[in-house]
Amino acid sequence: MQKTVSKDFKYLKGEINIPSDKSISHRAVMFSSLAKGKSVIRNFSDGADPKSTLEVCQGLGISTEFKNNELIITSSGKFTPQKEVYPYHCGNSGTTMRLMTGILAGQNFDSVLTGDESLSSRPMKRIIEPLSLMGAKIESDNFKAPLKIYGRELNPIYYVSKIASAQVKSCIILAGLGVDGITSFTEPYVSRNHTELMLKAMGAEVNVKNTTVSIHKSELSPINIEICGDISSAAYFIVAALIIPNSDIILRNVGLNPTRTGILDVVKQMGADIEILDEKEICGEKVGDIRVKYSNLKGCIISGEIIPRLIDEIPIIAVLATQAYGTTTIKDAQDLRNKESDRITAVVTELKKLGADIEETPDGMIIRGKNGLIGDVEVETYHDHRLAMSLFVAGLVCKKEIYINGFEWVNISFPTFEKLFNTLKL
Repeated sequence: MQKTVSKDFKYLKGEINIPSDKSISHRAVMFSSLAKGKSVIRNFSDGADPKSTLEVCQGLGISTEFKNNELIITSSGKFTPQKEVYPYHCGNSGTTMRLMTGILAGQNFDSVLTGDESLSSRPMKRIIEPLSLMGAKIESDNFKAPLKIYGRELNPIYYVSKIASAQVKSCIILAGLGVDGITSFTEPYVSRNHTELMLKAMGAEVNVKNTTVSIHKSELSPINIEICGDISSAAYFIVAALIIPNSDIILRNVGLNPTRTGILDVVKQMGADIEILDEKEICGEKVGDIRVKYSNLKGCIISGEIIPRLIDEIPIIAVLATQAYGTTTIKDAQDLRNKESDRITAVVTELKKLGADIEETPDGMIIRGKNGLIGDVEVETYHDHRLAMSLFVAGLVCKKEIYINGFEWVNISFPTFEKLFNTLKL
C-alpha cells in the first residue's frame, strides 16, 4: 500500500490517548499463561505483534477470552499443546520468538517456532548460544528461524552478554524460571526491565543488582495487569509536535519506565519544550501525561548507555535531527542492523531521498540539520513499521508531498497511527 503524505494542515493541537505498550502486552500474555488461575489484562495492545504472542499461547493450550477492554487468561500453569510438534507462527514479532524460545526450551515437549520473511532473516544466535549453555537443544537454519526446540530439563547459568538486549535478557530469565538454582544475566548497560518488574509482581524471586538480573526457580501467581501507553508509539507525536511550528499537544497515559525514556532525555538535551504531567504508578510502572510544544532544537551526541533506552526510537530521532540546528551524531547503535530491517542503512537511504544531509557510520549515523526536506519522491519501508511511521512524520515537514511504499506495515505495532494524527491536525 502506498501512502501520500503532505503538510495539508497548519499545526498539531489537542490531546490523545497513546495506545497500549507493546512490550508489556507481550509479557502480560506470556507470564499469565505460566500462572495457575485467572489473570485479567486491561488495555491489551491491538498491534499485530502482541496478537502473535496471544495466538502462540492459545496454540499451546491457554484459554483466552475478551470482555470489553479486558483480556482474561485462564491457565493450569502449564502449556498443553494439541500435538507434540507444531509450527507456532510468530508473525513479524522478534519479541514473541525470542522470549517464547526461552520458555519453551525447558518444557517437557518439543515445539517449532516460525515467522514471516522478515522475522526469519533476523539473528537468533544471541539466544541460542546461552540457551545451549543451559543444556537446551535448538535446531535452526544457520541461527535463524524456523527454530525447532527440543524441550528438556535445563541447568542454571551465569551469562555475561556482550550486548544490552531486553529480548535476550528476558529469554534467559524465563528459561531460568523453571530451573533449580540461580540463573543470572549480566549486560553492559541496563536494557528495558518490564520482565523483571512483572515477574516480581507475580511472585517470582527476581533480584537486580546494577546490570545483573538473577532469578530462582519460581511459580507465578495470576494478577490483574493494567497496561499503560507505549512511549515508543508516543515518540512519533513527540517529534512531530517539536518540529511543526506552533504545535502544542498532550499525550495521555504514557509509560515512563526509566529504562524506556531515553528519547525524553535526548529531546530535553536538544532544547525541547516538554513537560511531564500527573505522574503516577500503575502495576509497578511509572505513567504520566506528556505535553509537547514546538521548539527550536540543537544537535547533540547520542551514544553509550542511553542507546538501549531509545533503540527503537532512533529512526524518528533521525527525523528530529534533520530539523535541529547543527550536527547530531548517533553512535554505539550497531544492533539497529539486526532489527526488522538494517535500520541504519534504511534510515540513511530513505532520508537522503527526502533531501536530508545524513551519513551512515558502522554503528550509527551523522545528521546535519536545518537544510530542509524536499520530498516529491517515493520512499520504502523495508517491511519495517518504525521506519514507515518515521517517514510519515518526515513527510509532514517536507516542502512537497512524499509517497511511502509499504505503509501497511504500521499495523504491526500501531493500527490507529494515522487516525490519531488526523485528530491533532488543525
